[in-house]
Amino acid sequence: MDISDTFNDLVERFTNPPPLVSVVRLQGLIAAGGGMLRGGINLANQAGVLKAAFAPKRLAAVALVINSPGGSPVQSALIGKRIRQHAEEKKVPVVAFVEDVAASGGYWLAAAADEIIADPASIVGSIGVVSAGFGFTEAIQRLGIERRVHTQGERKRMLDPFMPERPEDVTRLEALQADIHDGFKEWVRERRQGKLVGDESALFNGDIWTGRQALALGLVDQLGDLRSTMRTRFGEKVRLRLVGARRAPWRRLLGPRSLAPDLLAAIEERLAWNRWGL
Repeated sequence: MDISDTFNDLVERFTNPPPLVSVVRLQGLIAAGGGMLRGGINLANQAGVLKAAFAPKRLAAVALVINSPGGSPVQSALIGKRIRQHAEEKKVPVVAFVEDVAASGGYWLAAAADEIIADPASIVGSIGVVSAGFGFTEAIQRLGIERRVHTQGERKRMLDPFMPERPEDVTRLEALQADIHDGFKEWVRERRQGKLVGDESALFNGDIWTGRQALALGLVDQLGDLRSTMRTRFGEKVRLRLVGARRAPWRRLLGPRSLAPDLLAAIEERLAWNRWGL
């Protein structure tokens, strides 16, 4: 290649740049807080990332690479809404790519995209709500521990793990879960309108499917991966620009002070991944 060829190539790139796709990785447990040992997903650490992803003027698409076992329904909803706000404001299509798993809140995030593409072996779905905990009533009795709690408001001790479980508390919890579940279902119906196949009682019962099975149910639109799909759509020269959050220097310096809670958070996240065999 001589100098003239190089110059012509530079001119071509300047006057007719290849298509640009912003890539946002949504990896980990969806939770309001984040710590030193985990890369949790929440609006606080994703708002700037999403804004930057949609910022370029000549943007072919925004790709969401999702690998999440779920988590907070509130943070899932907030991030999903923010994605839609940017997409509608910038008139840019959003494509979600499911890697290992997009379950529960992870699927909530995927549904924010205009199109969902999954690996055939991905885990997809879990459209439901779960609350889990432990009961320690017998343990504290054996240890001779007396629990002292004083409240104003009869519901303030609802589902206290150190108290026997009361049927009325379980009924109240189930009502709360049903309301959250209804919101989840409404979101999926809205985002997958006209695409879902089969009885909703099966689609929304918390079950999971492989990417291939999810395709047959209309939960995803296609099987594939980010690089191959974007090259097919926008050409071999498409630019995939990864957009991510940077950890502030002060967090690296002060992070060890929160080591204990972060270890507990890491265990919690590990258990969430283990649920899907990952």
